[in-house]
Amino acid sequence: MQNYFQSIKLFFKRFLIVLFVYQICRFLFYFFNRNAFESISAKGFLGGIHFDLSAIAYINLLFVVLHLIPGNFKYRPNYQKGLKIAFYVVNIIFILTNFVDFEYYKFTGRRSTFGMITATGMENEIGGLIFSFLMEFWYIPLLAILLAFAFWKAIPNLKNTIETSSSTLQLLKQSGLFIVLLAFVFLLGRGGIQKKPIRIVDAVNYGSINQSAIVLNTPFCILKTIGKKETLESPKFFSESELNEIFNPITQTKTSGEPNKKNVVILILESFGRENTQRGQTPFLDSLIEKSLFFENGFANGKLSIDAVPSTLSSIPSLMNNSLITSSYAINEVYALPKILKDNGYQTSFFHGAFNGSQNFDQYCKVAGFDAYYGKDEYEGPEAFDGRWGIFDEEFLQYFSGKMTQFKQPFFTTLFTISSHNPYIIPEKHKGKFPKGTTKIHESIAYSDFALQRFFETASKQDWYKNTLFVVVADHTSAEPTEDKYKTNVGKFRIPILFFDPSNPEMVGKNMKNLQQIDVMPSVLDYLNIDTKMISYGKSYQSEKDFVVYYLDNIYHYVSGDFYMAFDGKKSLGLYNFKDDELLKTNLLKTDKAQADEMERFIKAYIQSFNERLIGNKLTIQ
Repeated sequence: MQNYFQSIKLFFKRFLIVLFVYQICRFLFYFFNRNAFESISAKGFLGGIHFDLSAIAYINLLFVVLHLIPGNFKYRPNYQKGLKIAFYVVNIIFILTNFVDFEYYKFTGRRSTFGMITATGMENEIGGLIFSFLMEFWYIPLLAILLAFAFWKAIPNLKNTIETSSSTLQLLKQSGLFIVLLAFVFLLGRGGIQKKPIRIVDAVNYGSINQSAIVLNTPFCILKTIGKKETLESPKFFSESELNEIFNPITQTKTSGEPNKKNVVILILESFGRENTQRGQTPFLDSLIEKSLFFENGFANGKLSIDAVPSTLSSIPSLMNNSLITSSYAINEVYALPKILKDNGYQTSFFHGAFNGSQNFDQYCKVAGFDAYYGKDEYEGPEAFDGRWGIFDEEFLQYFSGKMTQFKQPFFTTLFTISSHNPYIIPEKHKGKFPKGTTKIHESIAYSDFALQRFFETASKQDWYKNTLFVVVADHTSAEPTEDKYKTNVGKFRIPILFFDPSNPEMVGKNMKNLQQIDVMPSVLDYLNIDTKMISYGKSYQSEKDFVVYYLDNIYHYVSGDFYMAFDGKKSLGLYNFKDDELLKTNLLKTDKAQADEMERFIKAYIQSFNERLIGNKLTIQ
């Protein structure tokens, strides 16, 4: 039995070393992302151990068997050598996934899942981008190599054992211990004896709302999402009649007279968060804002580019862990803006200068009803490949303008810019021309603003220009906010949204209404005076409603008027007056119960409606 006890000690020593390495990874994660967190607490770090134990236990269940299964064969040198190598390889692979989020978290605002790690929708770009990331963030692989070396050196070996025969009684005792210890490690994996195994969403129990990423670890998030499709459940908060009374997504646009048949151009700007437009990096966009109807309280409905497209063009937010485009609901029938306008005589198209297939946008375009998709493969013009990602914005926007001149009016088209996406490449001919700013993205933001200016200069000379409504909206905020107010769960989603009609001098001014990406579709239809009935989770800019809903890190975020609420799907976590309290310091959940109850009632109905309609494929009027 002495040998067997040595094996038990060996396994748990190795287990504890892995746990210690996970703590190193957590501190490194915080160090690289410290600007994203207003404050941290010891509770968050200690709570993280709970999730570390779960991930490590699940990953090492096989090694419990290989270390502790009864029998003398496991004391042989070759077996022990192979066991150590296998233990090291499996654990270091999972450990190093944490390193992805040292930088990637800045862009996503959440720990990476299986879909993110495997780059779903980014297969064409990933080769070039990985090389760029390795060059830019060279210190990450260097740290990974050092940690991997130290981890190997720290793994203890089995001390010298004397191979002896085991009696039947000893084998029975070993079998009993084996079963008990296997059950114990499995219990660590599920997170305890509670009814349900520990989940990603449970991280909110260990700190403030925006500290979940500190509590979690990337291996845990991967394990919880690997091989799983997004499956929603109806929370059944309300009966159907109550639900429709509180929130009903069936929207009827009210018209007066005939449609005005204006062309519509939607420009989705990569990473043009609100903070980036207040630093002097975007002189052209700043000037365009002065000529437009600009929404001071504009919000994105997600933190990823792949969330922005269905939100903006289908009025459907991504209220789940996977983006709608890559979820199991991606092929649900939708009555999106391109289909509605096509039914009203519009020619429709979508432009994205990246590799064709990037982020599954081409697939979405088919579902949404676009007539044509124009990507890197379709581009015609001067050589302008950035070497990594796609066609530089300046040339692709000029190509875009030229194609519109060939379209039959009225037309509806959307373009998604790419140059202000990591790795932020500036064309050689423009190097040194734009202000560097204070973070890596700022120079590329200034370049994209210049490309936008050139587009409008060219477009303004075309005969279709004055008969066109331009909608400019960012896809999401950028990484590494520098001001504290942009680090909160409200500030992380603040983006510019504007409507510009060169033929309508009355459509100018700053509006304080809360407006989000999913409001673009009903707003455009209202402006065009098109009579239609649709499913929309947003509202028109002309509506008296004043709400915004988005989702991040397993939390629903709801803005109504001056108030912001965080809701975990079952209960409210916080209520703040975000206009008076920009840093969200004062939780009003208990002191303003009437406001809290009213907002909780709405967000419950909103979630139930969203889930039930996605589950039942009811995003169109039957």
